[in-house]
Amino acid sequence: MKIAYVVPGPMDHKEAARRGAILKEWAAPDTAVDIRRVEEGPASIESMYEEYLSIPAAAQVVFQLEQEGYDAAILGCAGDPGLDAMREITSQMLVVGPGQTSFQTAAMLCHQFSVLTIAESMIDTSFELGFKAGVLAKLASVRSVEVPVLELATDRAGTMEKIIAEGRAAMIEDRAQALVLGCMSMGFLQVAEEVQEVLGIPVINPSRVALAMAESLVRSGLSHSKKSFALPPKLATGKVKSLHELSVVGE
Repeated sequence: MKIAYVVPGPMDHKEAARRGAILKEWAAPDTAVDIRRVEEGPASIESMYEEYLSIPAAAQVVFQLEQEGYDAAILGCAGDPGLDAMREITSQMLVVGPGQTSFQTAAMLCHQFSVLTIAESMIDTSFELGFKAGVLAKLASVRSVEVPVLELATDRAGTMEKIIAEGRAAMIEDRAQALVLGCMSMGFLQVAEEVQEVLGIPVINPSRVALAMAESLVRSGLSHSKKSFALPPKLATGKVKSLHELSVVGE
């Protein structure tokens, strides 16, 4: 099985390699996991505008991955930027959104859950993601730790304290019975198990759960429905052969 983790923006080679090594530790022995970085777009995503900026270049990578024979691609952002579009432009390759996957996993594990995101600017979009994932009725709250994405790993202990504090507040004030880490960089800090032990409720790591879901669906012979995510007509008819042509073709 071949799975690619698509970083939807520029990322330092060292950090990309670190994440790749973690994914390989989490993956099953017969799963090959590769990191694909996008050279254009925002270095971190902390707003809806930055999500939109990340989509075109990431879509080009996802489209190419299917041509290379990958079984699945994981979007490397918990906001799932362009997830519907990525599923449209692939014919058979599975595309997994960590946000959707994490929210739906949390909904299976409890009656109501809370999301811990990185900034207040992402709170409303997290509720929107809950709606799109079909679990809004179980989303108790979205709380922010107020640490920029690129600074989460600078002081891991400090970040951990803020995650625990906001998680505990979600349990007491919002009656949350599980937590979702609403950022892939949080996931790759590998704090979920520690927070879970301290708070005593499930803590969903979007990075790890997305990989597990991708593996499970591929092994089950499942991918997204092309009735739901139809191939764009110009690609389906062969009028164009690439996303670049799709963006410039005239009628």
